[in-house]
Amino acid sequence: MAMKLRVEAKGTASRDAMWDAYADPSRWQSWAPQIRSVKPHERIREGLEGTVTGVLGVHARFRVLSVERDAGRWSWEVRTGPVRLRIDHQVDDGRATITIEGPAPAVLAYAPVARLALSRLVRLP
Repeated sequence: MAMKLRVEAKGTASRDAMWDAYADPSRWQSWAPQIRSVKPHERIREGLEGTVTGVLGVHARFRVLSVERDAGRWSWEVRTGPVRLRIDHQVDDGRATITIEGPAPAVLAYAPVARLALSRLVRLP
């Protein structure tokens, strides 16, 4: 069964600081503790494909679906095995929001991890 869940965090980081942390995958592991590495290390853009390696060596393929820098939004699809999640990101001054869509067990398992990552993102200097 599919579900959609919104996760939000509030803090003091500027929209530009958060966007820069999102736009550069080589920085993801500095604020997203579930990420160990990301390849490639190029800035996000529509159509970019790569691999995210998480804790316990779990690899997930990704594809960036859209990037709207001026609106502070981007979306991607992440998949590992048969599980696919669509994750929509939005940043504004002091607030970061994601919407996770996919199989309910995967969405519910990822939500606390996403909440922790967002809480760190919104506190960037």
